[in-house]
Amino acid sequence: MKKIWWVLSLAILLLPTFVSADCADLGRYTNWILETSHTVVFYAGPKPLARLEIPNCEITSLSTIRLRTSYVCDLDEIVIDGATCHIITV
Repeated sequence: MKKIWWVLSLAILLLPTFVSADCADLGRYTNWILETSHTVVFYAGPKPLARLEIPNCEITSLSTIRLRTSYVCDLDEIVIDGATCHIITV
């Protein structure tokens, strides 16, 4: 019985390591900088929060970016210049 509890405890401790996705809380971002035409870095003041890769949408320095939620993960949606795009990598 002790062995079952030990294995179960170990599985619970290690589970987040195997199922966690890359996510970022962008709720406090103040500005963004274009790295490439498909990569944006979000900042809170001088501190970088996250680097998002969005390969299916063209982004320019004049683009309008709108978050659907403040907490974004891989494969979430973001609105760029009125078009819905998918975030591939956070």
